[in-house]
Amino acid sequence: MTAIWAGIDAGKTHHHCVAIDESGRRLLSRRVANDEPDLIELLADVMDLGDEVTWGIDLADGGAALAITILLNHGQTMHYISGRAVHRASESYRGEGKTDAKDAAVIADQIRIRRDLHPLRISDDTVTDLKILTVRRMDLVADRTRVINRLRAQLNGIFPSLERALDLSNTGPLVLLTGYQTPAALRRLGVRRLEAWLRNRKVNRANRLAEAAVQAAERQHTSLPGETLAAQMVHTLAKEVMTLNEQVAELDKRIEARFRDHSSFDVITSMPGLGVILGAEFLAATGGDMAAFGTPDRLAGFGGVAPLPRDSGKISGNLKRPQRYNRRLQRVFYTSAFFSIRYCEDSRRFYERKRAEGKRHTQAVLALARRRVNVLWALLRDGRCYEPAPPIALAT
Repeated sequence: MTAIWAGIDAGKTHHHCVAIDESGRRLLSRRVANDEPDLIELLADVMDLGDEVTWGIDLADGGAALAITILLNHGQTMHYISGRAVHRASESYRGEGKTDAKDAAVIADQIRIRRDLHPLRISDDTVTDLKILTVRRMDLVADRTRVINRLRAQLNGIFPSLERALDLSNTGPLVLLTGYQTPAALRRLGVRRLEAWLRNRKVNRANRLAEAAVQAAERQHTSLPGETLAAQMVHTLAKEVMTLNEQVAELDKRIEARFRDHSSFDVITSMPGLGVILGAEFLAATGGDMAAFGTPDRLAGFGGVAPLPRDSGKISGNLKRPQRYNRRLQRVFYTSAFFSIRYCEDSRRFYERKRAEGKRHTQAVLALARRRVNVLWALLRDGRCYEPAPPIALAT
């Protein structure tokens, strides 16, 4: 049986593929368009070179999605190797130049000699949809944060006391700013009429908001240069934040509806602190298949919550934070662990014990997150929901 290893240096419009044999001899080197007919032709040509082909690629989605899906649909074995790993490995090969052909050859050779690379599998439709939805949500949240910061800066330039008094993450202050933005306008209106105006727009605690706004207006009687145009900008930005809030809320409903279709929904959301959004992001980052990671230690390493040894010579026992990990998954682990301190007695006790040992807040939360990875792994493995007290196995 002749074994062949094929490496693909993926690009947006074209890929470069290099196939090698067991001795590392180059059998094929080709630039191929990112189109289905060309990729199928490449597959046929590579398979003609040997009896068994193992593929490697440096992208796991995006422009490489078509190539990956075609190969997996034809029963091919594929492994993912990161672009950073390819770059570092290429330094040990002859020549300082960098070309697509060299990168593809490095990928093929690394696939040939390494046994620890992550295999690629066809993702189910639910996980794929959650990847798309959660990425879109992250974009909207980032846009909302950017607009809120611009709104705060604009309001602070003409009415700093009101900017300090308002929490722009709530709907009520945003509604207020769509109608009134200057001290003079708020003073003319007064507390009672402003409260009535807010109540007509279904703002919660309209009396407190109206009183805080008018009090801020009473502390400023100076009209600043450019106030009229700045007030118009405040109105526009406030409306924009409200629109983004509506889009995020609508997207949250779609994420929950799609997440509920997955078989692990009840198991994942049963973990304290791991709600619908964080649970959906966990599923999107991992695919939900724990067998792909092998052990909970590998999952923790992939999520960036497992410290790494940094020993040398007689120095041992040193640990450092990892540099290569999935940032989204680490955020899920860390944020859910932080939330669980409020709502789970076991998590709170573990966190307080770590703090008593002298660990800083971030270190204690990361230690808690690492422990929770083991718990979540066991729950997904056994297909059961979280319980504060684990069930006792009966003797047979």
